[in-house]
Amino acid sequence: MTVTDAQAAAVLGGPGQLLSDEDVVAFIHEQLAGAGLDGRSVCVIVPDATRSCPLPLLLRAVDDALTGRVSRLTVLVALGTHAEMSAEELRVHLGGEYAVLNHEWWKPETFVELGTISADKVAEISGGLLHESVPVRLNRAVVEHDVALVVGPVFPHEVVGFSGGNKYFFPGVAGQEVIDLSHWLGALITSADIIGTPGITPVRALINEAAALIPAEKLALSVVAQSGTNALNAVAFGDTASSWRAAAAVSAETHVRYLEEPVRRVVSLMPPRYQDIWTAAKGFYKVEPIVADGGEVILYAPHVTQLAAMHPEIEQIGYHCRDYFLGQWDQFRDLHWGVLAHSTHLRGAGTWDPLTGEHCRLTVTLATAIPEPTVRAANLNYLNPADLDLTLYENDPTTLVLPNAGEILHRLK
Repeated sequence: MTVTDAQAAAVLGGPGQLLSDEDVVAFIHEQLAGAGLDGRSVCVIVPDATRSCPLPLLLRAVDDALTGRVSRLTVLVALGTHAEMSAEELRVHLGGEYAVLNHEWWKPETFVELGTISADKVAEISGGLLHESVPVRLNRAVVEHDVALVVGPVFPHEVVGFSGGNKYFFPGVAGQEVIDLSHWLGALITSADIIGTPGITPVRALINEAAALIPAEKLALSVVAQSGTNALNAVAFGDTASSWRAAAAVSAETHVRYLEEPVRRVVSLMPPRYQDIWTAAKGFYKVEPIVADGGEVILYAPHVTQLAAMHPEIEQIGYHCRDYFLGQWDQFRDLHWGVLAHSTHLRGAGTWDPLTGEHCRLTVTLATAIPEPTVRAANLNYLNPADLDLTLYENDPTTLVLPNAGEILHRLK
């Protein structure tokens, strides 16, 4: 059934429902037919391969609905600052051949500057946590089309609360400045406090402020996917605000698991969609709230060989709690704040004192193919994945073993 909420997002499905491919395709065709896109150019912004999403199905439906009606159709992959996808990876990821662009965030010429968010506005949005102006740069492909159509999933997210919507622009296809500022704002609030928070968080408000500068019309097909599968619970169509809001409401009932009491240890089994710790760290973010003080999170990812493919500086900085950086801010303020944010998100809550040093709430252990010296130098614990006895952990009542970790948020009731 298709329903329409008060803010004009059309929604198919809902919590606990499973949609057929045929119903999804028919919904997309119906919504795009009435979206006033004839004769206009459309840039379709999609996720990379680090999210569960039946992207080939969705993109094929969009292409079928728009081919012959729009003047130009371009697919732009929202890498953020993730690694570039090869031509073959793109073909498999998208499910076919399209006019497709990687977001080449490392090339300054791929951006246009849309304006600046003032320091006073940033202070207002952040509740005084930050007072920094920020230039807003965006991939020029978005600006050079009449319509920007976001197609992708919504999940609980460690920086913004719930992913999706305007987040596909910022940080998805944004310049480094907004990425750094938004991620550091999330780090100041802390991942544990913002992840899975409904509504407009301060980071979401900052992203929306930047998105208001985009000249293209902004539409979205926001989906709620079963983690690790191609099944969909819901799909919402509207502008990037209403579509996201509708999908986030479904995600909040679909992607959050509640436990009665904390556990001593979590073993997060990381699927191959996470190719380095920069992305596999989601196996920590999604479980930090349920681990007791002094407990441990083990990221089991024997396929992972490096901390961060595109951000090698994390090996020099290491992983530390927020207060470690704030207490020595003069030493760290000139580094990329997005990297500092990633560091704090994986290390979790803690304190720092100039005399006694850093004290983190939890132990974080990597069971990966990353060399032990690299892991320990980054302020993390090391476990040889060959020595991990999964059966032993599964039989331990104080340990939670999570297959396909990284997308389902775990909270205490």
